[in-house]
Amino acid sequence: MSTPRNPVVVIPARMASTRLPNKPLADICGDPMIVQVWRRATEAGIGPVLVACAEQEIADAVTAAGGTAVLTDPDLPSGSDRVHQALQTFDPDGKFDAVVNVQGDLPTIEAADIRAVFDPLNDPNVDIATLAAEIKRDEERTNPNVVKAVAAFGNGRVARALYFTRATAPYGDGPLYHHIGLYTYRREALDRFVALPPAELEQREKLEQLRALENGMVIAVALVDGVPLGVDTPEDLERARQVLGGQG
Repeated sequence: MSTPRNPVVVIPARMASTRLPNKPLADICGDPMIVQVWRRATEAGIGPVLVACAEQEIADAVTAAGGTAVLTDPDLPSGSDRVHQALQTFDPDGKFDAVVNVQGDLPTIEAADIRAVFDPLNDPNVDIATLAAEIKRDEERTNPNVVKAVAAFGNGRVARALYFTRATAPYGDGPLYHHIGLYTYRREALDRFVALPPAELEQREKLEQLRALENGMVIAVALVDGVPLGVDTPEDLERARQVLGGQG
């Protein structure tokens, strides 16, 4: 497979959130959170940026800011399905040969991190790429909410993913890596992935990416320096406001 030449960035967003209702529209320094994420993705300079919206309110906020939004079925089971459906609507002819999936709750994500998740597709053997950062806090090593990427980096910054788990892994001395849920898919890899049925280990660990590994797809993991702030609670929202407010 060749290096993708025409990538697109897609941000899936939906209103349903139990801990932070109407999360995509939460105000951060004068703009809805989804608009802040759209700006970070635009700053990465990879390609056009599309927001895959489950609700009209999100689409209206994005278009009011000058962005591009596509409405998707609100009942889709995952962000990957939302990205895929939006891309089929936006680009039915398959002009874009790779898609970067940026989560809609990462308003402080660094543009460099978005670029980092695209670079591993220069390897023709890689179907999907994602990110990880070395775990620095001891409590994260055993926290099942911190997903670990199991990969042998050696002295490099990119390695093949061997597994993803909520357990503390791998065993023994050495670093553990916090998986960061940004992905780049080759277009044909995304088409294949969403067509696959849920897999056994995926359902056991509640980790969608294991579906790809169980079906023989190659995932590369790129190391970055830190974990971006994901906004899931009112406390996270206040931290994001402080971070972006301090940059203004």
